[in-house]
Amino acid sequence: MIFLLTGGAACGKSSYAEQLALRLGSPRYYIASMQPYGEEGELRIRRHRAMRAGKGFQTIERYTDLQGLELPEKDAVVLLECLCNLTANEMFSPEAEGSDCVERVLSGVERLAGQCRQLILITNEIGGDGGGYLDRSGEYIEALGRINQALARRADHVWEMVCGIPVLRKGELV
Repeated sequence: MIFLLTGGAACGKSSYAEQLALRLGSPRYYIASMQPYGEEGELRIRRHRAMRAGKGFQTIERYTDLQGLELPEKDAVVLLECLCNLTANEMFSPEAEGSDCVERVLSGVERLAGQCRQLILITNEIGGDGGGYLDRSGEYIEALGRINQALARRADHVWEMVCGIPVLRKGELV
């Protein structure tokens, strides 16, 4: 089963996703896709690690190539945070240059979904500001928008987080 959580920055997606993962059982894996760049990035990573502390998550850092990830256990609850970072990594990494980042992300998520019992995906709402971006920023927004749409169609449950409140957009309450 796939759960997709979307919303703006700092709207409560991570907290809600972790609570959902706890309700869904164990073992629990947290796939971290944010590469630690600079002091601000390190601070954000430390904050997220502190939020997960004591909740039984095993962290797997995976910045690209979800297709190549093999989970240690197949009957697990997996939380992937987040599709935004994964997409950026796939789009801008030297190893992935010239490849279709949308296809790489979508096929990686599909492979991951086939390896676990429950998959929770976090993404950001993007493109609602009217656009006008140039160069690679516009390409990134377009790519993430396509990924979000495809995964929303594929997901069993979709929530939009608004000011810390989960608004169910697809599926049933869990």
